Amino acid sequence: MTINGGISFWYATDSTAPRPPRTPLTADATADVVIVGGGYTGLWTAYYLKRAAPGLRVTVLEQKFCGYGASGRNGGWLYNGIAGRDRYAARHGHEAARRLQHAMNETVTEVIETAAAERIDADIHRGGVLEVARTPAQLTRLKAFHAAELGFGESDRVLHDATGTRTLIDIADAVGSSWTPHGARVHPLKLVRGLAAACERLGVVIHESTPVTELAPRRAVTPYGTVRAPYVLRCTEGFTAALKGHKRTWLPMNSSMIVTAPLPPSAWESLNWSGSTLLGDMAHAYMYAQRTADGRIAIGGRGVPYRFGSRTDHDGRTQPATVTALTDLLFSFFPQLTGTEITHAWSGVLGVPRDWCATVTLDATTGLGWAGGYVGSGVATANLAARTLRDLVLGESTELTALPWVQHRVRRWEPEPLRWLGVHALYAAYREADRHETATHRPTTTPLARLADRISGRA
Repeated sequence: MTINGGISFWYATDSTAPRPPRTPLTADATADVVIVGGGYTGLWTAYYLKRAAPGLRVTVLEQKFCGYGASGRNGGWLYNGIAGRDRYAARHGHEAARRLQHAMNETVTEVIETAAAERIDADIHRGGVLEVARTPAQLTRLKAFHAAELGFGESDRVLHDATGTRTLIDIADAVGSSWTPHGARVHPLKLVRGLAAACERLGVVIHESTPVTELAPRRAVTPYGTVRAPYVLRCTEGFTAALKGHKRTWLPMNSSMIVTAPLPPSAWESLNWSGSTLLGDMAHAYMYAQRTADGRIAIGGRGVPYRFGSRTDHDGRTQPATVTALTDLLFSFFPQLTGTEITHAWSGVLGVPRDWCATVTLDATTGLGWAGGYVGSGVATANLAARTLRDLVLGESTELTALPWVQHRVRRWEPEPLRWLGVHALYAAYREADRHETATHRPTTTPLARLADRISGRA
């Protein structure tokens, strides 16, 4: 029987001894920097601030426990993708966006090396990322995507035809693929827990079970007291809508996952999936997958994309129809696995700005700052954002603070019910576009998908 919820598979199968909850805030307090959110962005920011300025008093406020959100539920893709790069290229020039991409490439290595230095065993294995096309239209997009990545300086990316793709992973109906070395599998929970422990070793104060209800210049308000600090940093990603005044700031997009039972060696041999290469595709309603350290396939996709009123789930439970859809998708990619047991299913939310651009911002006048809007690429992007926030807080002008995503502002999402209707209509359009492209085998992207991209703000 499939275990549905339990926050995520990563939590449900964690074999380490449970640590006691960190104490909540109990009274008013002061700090030099208060960070709201105990996920990757908040913890990396605290980590780098304390490494750069050990004397800083840094406090992290987390509403549940560190890693409760996307940082403990994601697909374990530590890779170099960043939301909004093309838009930044159009606004700031190609070279500026190229520098941003170069920083993301280096960020993958930064996370791996820092985890090793802090002795964080997060099952990290650098096998790169394989993006696969399974229809003629997807192949057209794949080739354009590959050429664009080369244009942004990724000279070590490799394009494969159908035969070459099967030598990497034997995917049904694959007609081509693009592989980059800038990617690694990671166990999300182990990474976030190790990072929280590293922060505490440096002297960061972490209060769990402390929901922040309001942010204002130089203070973060909770039911148990107010923390006052010259800098207040919002690192809440998909849970931003729960803060007062932020209902329409970022949209909490749902993403769901399933994971198989451990596969025997014969199954892996039949898949020709010998390494830990991450797997994605060029569908409009795209998927993402990894081979876990204990020999399972974890695969994800959008499912029901959005809950009315920017609501978020409480325990990671996902809809049975989504579990079925993801299972069918898995068996479509790998028919030889049909009938394999699906042991776990779960969901989480990611933050989506109205223009689909990740951002890092600090207002020196008010002391308010934030980072996020990663649109599903946050495992690595959160690290780059954190190092950038560090430099902004310390008042340093660096290569990172000069990147084009710094101080980017975006308009708010539409009010309900327009927000709910729009998101559901868009993803219905993307699914219909995928069905159409599969049925027709035409080499061009369907106009329906192009229209959806323009309406959504992705194009």
